Amino acid sequence: MKALASTALLLLASINASAAGPQCADAALAQASKLLAFHTNGDDRAQVDSNVKPLPSLTNPANKAQKFLVLEILGHVYKGEYRMRLIYYPLGKDCVLMGQEIIELASL
Repeated sequence: MKALASTALLLLASINASAAGPQCADAALAQASKLLAFHTNGDDRAQVDSNVKPLPSLTNPANKAQKFLVLEILGHVYKGEYRMRLIYYPLGKDCVLMGQEIIELASL
């Protein structure tokens, strides 16, 4: 019976963790809004999707033992679509922004 209860608690914990999204997701959403606003000169039509997609991690070039989280978020301004990738180092419960990239998805 104890094993069943332990399994149930682990399952609930994993469901809650996945519902919360990847680590640093809240920081990435806030930064993506700022990045898109900066890139579009404060256009009030700019919107950032709430979906945060984790990508494969990057190795810290200054310390091969450390890994950076890479989170991808999409944004939109009028008819333009933007892909933003935010790179974080998780430091305990904090998230240190290490880099960011924005690109407009367009066929030229």
